Amino acid sequence: MAKRGGYPGGMMPGNMNNLMKQAQRMQQKMAEQQKELETKEYTASTGGGAVEATVSGKKELISLNIKPEACDPDDVEMLQDMIIAAVNEAMKQADDASDAAMGSLTGGLGGLF
Repeated sequence: MAKRGGYPGGMMPGNMNNLMKQAQRMQQKMAEQQKELETKEYTASTGGGAVEATVSGKKELISLNIKPEACDPDDVEMLQDMIIAAVNEAMKQADDASDAAMGSLTGGLGGLF
């Protein structure tokens, strides 16, 4: 009868155990880092400060400030463009911070985590 493959006693070899423990630690660190990022705020402004948007680390718009001089009834489109630009830049800041934090944890694992 052929002997079944595997490891004696069904145990993983020592280095596989270590790899699993490292993966669990990394997963825990990533969860902690994500919680920390979600508490941060990112602010961007456009039009020389006429429009300012703040988003949370959860990528939710939490504040939008518009100075009165930005409200030209003859040029509503410019105000809309400034709002969109400010919100998008604040979101980009949140994304960049998240990417940097996760990249430092995964250390170039090429998207495996």
